[in-house]
Amino acid sequence: MSKADKKQDIRRLSPEELKAFFVQNGEKAFRAKQVYEWLWKKSAHSFESMTNLSLGLREMLKEYFELNGVTVDQAQLSNDGTIKSAFKLHDGHLVEGVLIPTEDRMTACVSSQVGCSLSCKFCATGYMDRKRNLDAAEIYDQVVLINQQAMEKYGMPLSNIVFMGMGEPLLNYANMMEGIRMITSPEGLNMSPKRITVSTAGIAKLIKKLGDEEVKFNLALSLHAANDEKRDRIMPINETNTLEALRHSLNHYYRKTRNKLTFEYIVFYNFNDTLQDAEELYQFCKRVPAKVNIIEYNPISEADFLNTEEDRLEMFRKYLEERGVTVNVRRSRGKDIDAACGQLANKKHDDHVITQA
Repeated sequence: MSKADKKQDIRRLSPEELKAFFVQNGEKAFRAKQVYEWLWKKSAHSFESMTNLSLGLREMLKEYFELNGVTVDQAQLSNDGTIKSAFKLHDGHLVEGVLIPTEDRMTACVSSQVGCSLSCKFCATGYMDRKRNLDAAEIYDQVVLINQQAMEKYGMPLSNIVFMGMGEPLLNYANMMEGIRMITSPEGLNMSPKRITVSTAGIAKLIKKLGDEEVKFNLALSLHAANDEKRDRIMPINETNTLEALRHSLNHYYRKTRNKLTFEYIVFYNFNDTLQDAEELYQFCKRVPAKVNIIEYNPISEADFLNTEEDRLEMFRKYLEERGVTVNVRRSRGKDIDAACGQLANKKHDDHVITQA
């Protein structure tokens, strides 16, 4: 690599490539390990902060490389303690991530793309254009920054990570996988993959690929209807990834990994909240071993869906549980700052802002 080349983001280099760079430039090979530790384990966002390197070495790194760290552009605090952050990327794009605190866990909800291309009818992000994929380091940085918020605000580190923010993680497959590799690596954050859940709208061939790679993290399918006609209406991806195709890929994934599977099911009023809908979901659960998370709907201005009534939700839940399905009802967090499920669309609430770049 010459100085005339366009500067590369140093975090795109492997340890071997870093080592080769130092040797080619007359430096000791062990410098690569020092720098790699600064980049990942210590989450350095500048070469200046690498204080065990000589000034000359730091200047050389600045000549050859960029370090495109993610920053918090703005953070908003919900009345229930949820923190939503607008993360600014090196090219000016914004993505959102959320810290969801409870008594016994701290969960980070992270984004995988700037915008989304899937156009799910009930999701605010689905009405945005997909600008680009996040790279592995940008995914990693969200986790680091949300962990800092958890420690500063609540005195607890992150316990869980969910890929349920902006974008479809499986359509950014390589970067998502590399981001998780570094989050779980002893050279990175050393988090257990069992504490990570990747949520997908359902791309059958990539779910199968996850199984073939025998991943260690958990998988959640945004199902929302166990009926192709209804699912087509709210999730256009279902037209090319039918429930039958998803069933085959999910069973393949489970056979290969034995990891937990979860079906996420938003119960919309007068759309998918009848006992017939519950029966269809039960029949699907019989064919794919999974628990069900029933999720409150969070209305958005772009769509006219409504959350179901409490008695219908309870009837739906009871029907499934009586047939042996494990069901959790997930109550929304952060609705007042548009931080809840399906609401992420870079909306600002000035009265809730706690930090601003």
